[in-house]
Amino acid sequence: MSKPFILIVEDEPLNREVLIDTLQEHGYETTVSATGGEAWQKITEYHDRLDAILLDRLLPDMDALSLLVKLKADPSMTHVPVIMQTSLSSEDEVAAGLKAGAYYYLTKPFPPATLLSIVRSAVQDHRDYLDLQQSLRQARSILKHLNHAEFWFRTQSEARDLATLIAHAAPEPERVVLGLTELMLNAVEHGNLEITYAEKTELIAANRLDAEIESRLRLPKYAGRVARLTMERTPQGIQFVIRDEGKGFDWRPYIEMSPSRAFDTHGRGIAVSRLLSFDHLEFHGRGNQVLCRILSSSR
Repeated sequence: MSKPFILIVEDEPLNREVLIDTLQEHGYETTVSATGGEAWQKITEYHDRLDAILLDRLLPDMDALSLLVKLKADPSMTHVPVIMQTSLSSEDEVAAGLKAGAYYYLTKPFPPATLLSIVRSAVQDHRDYLDLQQSLRQARSILKHLNHAEFWFRTQSEARDLATLIAHAAPEPERVVLGLTELMLNAVEHGNLEITYAEKTELIAANRLDAEIESRLRLPKYAGRVARLTMERTPQGIQFVIRDEGKGFDWRPYIEMSPSRAFDTHGRGIAVSRLLSFDHLEFHGRGNQVLCRILSSSR
């Protein structure tokens, strides 16, 4: 597998060198720009290689948010994660960045460990997305004719494989697979295995999330639990329902992109699913059932 490739957009020479040295020392390949104009040239040149963009909020030639809006308007760059590094950490500033498409944040000054943790999470999210797209292209198109189906799954890999397969029932599988995957992984991790938000934060920081999931899957308390996915085609469109056997959670704080979580390494899945993958998304019961719809006339 190739080294992760990061574009660093930073006008301060010392900060730029620190970022380059830190990332290269830990196995990342980098390219740099000092201005927004140079950054757009690099984005155009390397659009098919970039795994993440580390973007300084204050640029000498343009507002970084203008560059971000332009970037996210390009279909080939929509899913490349942007990490905004900023000293402007007010809620309004963060909310503006989230609205423009910056779902990862670093507050200056930040220690190397924090930088590496956020970059690792962003790159992993992007590589997972690319893997999903490749799997989608390889799946059988016959699923476009599927009218009703019900499946169960227990593990992360089963959730990803099933999401990749069943997304082909939708007119735009590339759009749907991201949301299905996020919600089905939530059903495994936070639902059946009861990994809390705080626990996941600590596990990601320690690079132990996968090990903890494997450990809990073997525990008697969780070993018998399954999650279920139901798909139904109707005259109005397609409906997916995902259920888990956990104790539920308060889903309301996660339905929107929140400035309070913009600096976290995770916690974006539900909001991103609602924004990018589905026309309608709602939770039922105690939070362990989510209904998602794609409307026939939406695209």
